[in-house]
Amino acid sequence: MTNDERMPAMTGVAVVLLFFVLNCAAEDRGELLYNGIRLPAKFPPTDWKVPQTPELPAYLVKPPELIPIDVGRQLFVDDFLIAETTLQRKYHRATYHPKTPVLVPDKPWEQMRDGSGMAMAFSDGAWYDPADKLFKMWYMAGQEWTTCYATSADGITWDKPNLDVKPGTNIVQTGKRDSSTIWLDHQAKDPQKRFKMFRSCPGGSTVPRTWGLATFFSPDGIHWTEKPLLTGSCGDRSTVYFNPFRNVWVYSLRQGWGQPRLRRYWEVKDPETGPLWSAGSEAPLWCGADSADPQRESYKTPCQLYNLDATAYESVLLGLFTIWRGQQKDRQKPNEVLVGFSRDGWSWHRPDRQPFCPISENFGDWNYANVQSVGGGCLVVGEQLYFYVSGRGGAKGTNAEGRRVTGLATLRRDGFASMEAGETAGTLTTRPLTFKGKHLFVNLDAAQGELRVEVVDEKGAVLASSEPLKGNATKLPVKWAGRADLADFSGKPVRFKFTLRAGALYSFWVSPESSGASFGYVGAGGPGFTGPMDTTGN
Repeated sequence: MTNDERMPAMTGVAVVLLFFVLNCAAEDRGELLYNGIRLPAKFPPTDWKVPQTPELPAYLVKPPELIPIDVGRQLFVDDFLIAETTLQRKYHRATYHPKTPVLVPDKPWEQMRDGSGMAMAFSDGAWYDPADKLFKMWYMAGQEWTTCYATSADGITWDKPNLDVKPGTNIVQTGKRDSSTIWLDHQAKDPQKRFKMFRSCPGGSTVPRTWGLATFFSPDGIHWTEKPLLTGSCGDRSTVYFNPFRNVWVYSLRQGWGQPRLRRYWEVKDPETGPLWSAGSEAPLWCGADSADPQRESYKTPCQLYNLDATAYESVLLGLFTIWRGQQKDRQKPNEVLVGFSRDGWSWHRPDRQPFCPISENFGDWNYANVQSVGGGCLVVGEQLYFYVSGRGGAKGTNAEGRRVTGLATLRRDGFASMEAGETAGTLTTRPLTFKGKHLFVNLDAAQGELRVEVVDEKGAVLASSEPLKGNATKLPVKWAGRADLADFSGKPVRFKFTLRAGALYSFWVSPESSGASFGYVGAGGPGFTGPMDTTGN
């Protein structure tokens, strides 16, 4: 067991196992997932209580006996894949791009009455559209809280085109709103519904005089259906994402207006037919902040979960947790974005509780307050991941939001966690795995070191050995001594044993293609990808 699994609050493990294991009799088990995890027959649970202390997901307490790895790059964000290791895990955080903020309020309709302006994606969405080979962003703007649209060739410099919805502006929708989610649905059967908008607004509910989500559709992200479909009621900061591992739309719902802020869960196969919970009572409680979320030293206020956006990245669900640490009268909310990971679509593992996208303590900075995530999650741009976030400049001596903009943070591809060794070599042996591909690739930083890989059987006997590998790249092919590839082991249970010196290993995967295509998910896409998955190796 590695360091991140030795969490201080192991008391909740029994609770998790009670739900995920004891309630799953062998003859009454539920859906089998892509990674060997089996859900309980009753899913999602309707009687779940949000834990107050950190709990390990059941799949980390008792992983599958055999783990298929055909979907995506295999990340070391937890111990799911690891049987034993002497390597040390290190978690990494995003870095703000030097040109941040990348979107600022510079149009008349983006101005506020107090003299500030607003051009911020409040979840909304940032996507790469392969049909037009453009980055596209939707954001909230100005005093009227309209939804606007921008495009970019590189994801850094953004244009605000003149559109015909409100001529002479880039406004694509008017009307009172709070947060909103725009999703590029690559699997949409109707091209007129390729883009989906889930807008949090008063009256966007089947329950009169409450907040809810109003669902709109569009062929181009500019022209939206006029009559929305309505959900049940929910709190204002509610969002939606698509879980392609199970082919369901997940509604991440703010728990009403009560405290503390929690999330409720609702899933549907088709957002046109199913999101009709009643007053939140049918949407079960799901997740929240817990005792491991550090309080702000100057506030001493227990943390709450302000929002949860998510996206499929390679072989895991990536969760972007906006953590609220209180609010005083002299400063806007010091919210920050943290990350979490899920392999079953319900349980979240959050081993690193430091801000992934932090606020600044310097008044006047674009992110002095209230940094929050953007819909779509992340984009894959070359060897980096792009994370767009909103930030507030604040107003001196008050809790007003001030100037509201959109920033950009970057991270090495797969760079959430690495397994590392110094000059003394260390090893990592996986649990039993199975794959259908034949080409092993790694994401490795060992320009001054070395990685060797062995394929071993259940007893540890070596079946194949690699040539030594050096380099620093997010996709390096592993070459084998005396064999061209791993075709002989396709479909057979094996383990990989990695021996690393002076380097960092971020991920590995076995591809059926020599291009290194992972056939995992790429969040909100990126240049070179033709859809939601890496089928090209670019």
